[in-house]
Amino acid sequence: MQPPPPSDNKWAQKLGPVGPIAVLLAKSKMLLAAIFKLKFLLSFVAFIGIYWAAYGMMFGVGFALLILIHEMGHFIDIKRRGLPAEMPVFLPGLGAYVRWQALGVPLETRAAISLAGPLAGFFSALACALLWWQTGNPLWAALAHAAALLNLLNLIPVWVLDGGQAALALSKTERILLLTGCLALWLLLGENMFFLVALGFGYQVFFAGHLPSRPSRATMVYFALVLTALGIMIRVIPGVGPGN
Repeated sequence: MQPPPPSDNKWAQKLGPVGPIAVLLAKSKMLLAAIFKLKFLLSFVAFIGIYWAAYGMMFGVGFALLILIHEMGHFIDIKRRGLPAEMPVFLPGLGAYVRWQALGVPLETRAAISLAGPLAGFFSALACALLWWQTGNPLWAALAHAAALLNLLNLIPVWVLDGGQAALALSKTERILLLTGCLALWLLLGENMFFLVALGFGYQVFFAGHLPSRPSRATMVYFALVLTALGIMIRVIPGVGPGN
């Protein structure tokens, strides 16, 4: 008895002359998926290597994982909305990004996806802070402080930073309110990064030309909550060095 033909061949026979093309496309899609996964893994390993060499194994690996958690915050939020996205790609010494198709997506949704990264970053910093409080190991304090500071930096509303993308969904009044809130947090918490975020909102108020036709108050609240949470984290966690 002859063995049954492979499933690919069955589909090829059913599709007639276009069958081989369909099989080739299916295999190409699998190959592309494998390449994208390999790109994620290789870039992440290189990313770890840079920070391992600069700060030692423990802090280097931990810091790279914190960046991964930030990017996975974007990735998971995109995927749960049913939108296509690729796994994060890391740029050693620079950062990382998640490639996805934002064309046609409402500004409020795009803003929420942008803020999902810093929100995930806050929870990663909180986890490190809890480990520090439990163990007293300064490594966890260093990672918590670094994660909170890095994610706050990402909220500066300029260029391709997460804050810049989220600000596109805000009206001028909402941008002024967040500018005022950042100045208040700067004075209350003594963290100079809030002054930079406030400067970014100043740019958004006076120089950015684009204003949404339907601004999102929910985005303003989301933005303010993440800013405040990260600011408190930076305030309560000592900024010890990675080698301490």
